[in-house]
Amino acid sequence: MRIRTIKAYRMLQPFIDGPYKMSKGRQADAFDAVIVSLTSDNGLTGWGEMAPLGTFYSEAFAAGAEAGIAEIAPHLLGRDPRALTQIGRLMDIVFKGHPYVKSALDMACCDLAARAADAPLVTLLGGRESETAELYKVVTHGPVDTMAKVAKRIVSDGFNRLQVKVGGDVRGDIERVTAVAGAVPKGTVIFCDANAGWTPFQARQFADATRSLDYTFEQPCPTIDECLSVRRSLDKPMVLDESVTRLEDLLDIHRKGAADGLTLKISRIGGVSKTRNLRDLAVDLGFMVTVEDTGGAEIDTAAMAHLSLSTPEERRLHAIAFHEWVTVKTAVKPPPVEGSRMGIPDGPGLGIDVLPERLGEPFLELGRSV
Repeated sequence: MRIRTIKAYRMLQPFIDGPYKMSKGRQADAFDAVIVSLTSDNGLTGWGEMAPLGTFYSEAFAAGAEAGIAEIAPHLLGRDPRALTQIGRLMDIVFKGHPYVKSALDMACCDLAARAADAPLVTLLGGRESETAELYKVVTHGPVDTMAKVAKRIVSDGFNRLQVKVGGDVRGDIERVTAVAGAVPKGTVIFCDANAGWTPFQARQFADATRSLDYTFEQPCPTIDECLSVRRSLDKPMVLDESVTRLEDLLDIHRKGAADGLTLKISRIGGVSKTRNLRDLAVDLGFMVTVEDTGGAEIDTAAMAHLSLSTPEERRLHAIAFHEWVTVKTAVKPPPVEGSRMGIPDGPGLGIDVLPERLGEPFLELGRSV
């Protein structure tokens, strides 16, 4: 089986609930997605997607992915998409760094390989560990009263897991989290996510003032060592997210004892294949794990769901349903969501049926003669 055609699209995916707000005035109105299709010489098609959250969240940006995919794609024509390790090494040889550029291409290869095997992707990722994964909802940064009301509404909708955005003015964020915790039932799981927005000094101020609250601290500072310095005086679990981009980071975090859990984002690591490798090692090393991405609609969410449900349940933290965030629909048979839990679609590969007519005209279209 060989890759015969490659198409790539760029698609704006506006948020249903308006701007997504983080601390320090950072916000986005939509995911700016890049979507890739790979069609093999036996007529099967695999799909991949990457969608950064603005230009402020990570080094990824859609225009960069668009330019990079155009550079890499010609090298993949005629290659066997099932040879995932070879494909990954080839992309690293012809295009150094920039893992987010390679993410959608690798995802499409994984989808295509699973479709060729007539198996759901979850099987190729190690096997299905449970039927569904618990979802969390985000309380974005804003006025104290607004955040408390949003948290209360989310819980009334049946969700028990909240990610509360902090990382701005410390005193204000102390008020925000205290108000949120007071607005929801005891036992609601709360993650305070600073998105690397604080210095260790600020993070320790926040932690000291909120010792009476029950929450998990998520990525308070930019670097592993800065987060470790906070963890040494912390009486709560810590999860690192932005600090995990490659194998060396994971090993450094483990060696230093810098975190209890990790959030692995597909596009940040460079695709489903490399994320699966880090996920398996993280599980073996005893970390709690969340597998997600920086954004996207049905394609990316399906990949997240397959990776989540192939993560041992006792090591899985939670998941997120990004396809429910946006106003556009790119596929039928999306990951099914019932209440606060998400499953995976039935069928081979990602299990979804993408609707190419929804994607617009491709910015890249390459073919190889038989």
